[in-house]
Amino acid sequence: MRSHRVDDLKYCAAMWADPEVVHHISGSTFTEDQVWSKCLCYAGLWSLLGFGYWAVEEKASGRFVGDVGFADFKRQIEPPFNGMPENGWVLASWAHGKGFGTEAVRASLDWALGHFGPIKTGCIIAPENVASIRVAEKCGYREIARTTFKGSPTIICHRALCSLTDNSEADISSALPIF
Repeated sequence: MRSHRVDDLKYCAAMWADPEVVHHISGSTFTEDQVWSKCLCYAGLWSLLGFGYWAVEEKASGRFVGDVGFADFKRQIEPPFNGMPENGWVLASWAHGKGFGTEAVRASLDWALGHFGPIKTGCIIAPENVASIRVAEKCGYREIARTTFKGSPTIICHRALCSLTDNSEADISSALPIF
């Protein structure tokens, strides 16, 4: 994982233009200028919040795999995130099913524990996105609610950050700060 660079635009644009990639995210592909705005948002997250998204590369080849990270998108969703860091990931279709998602999300959670300390993080997933649900579960996220977001059914998951090696939802809720 590394910071995004200007030359990532071509890889990000190709990923977000792939109907297979966006099927469970928005259902619509993104234009290059929309992806550029997304890349600028990634940079802005780091500047404003001190956390954000990384570009994910395959270690062996340096090939662009996707994006992973944390944000506070101020989503109008119930139940609300209320400032809880929201974990998100997206992978190029060539990388699906190869373990990159789980590895990247676990690495982001390791970083988050060191940066945020023992707090809860959340994520949202479309109920039909079985692959992302599996990644979330492998990384310790547990469903806490089913809701609707932007007119689509959505699962909200939470995970307690309690150790670098524990990927389970430990009951440390009394020790977690409320945002």
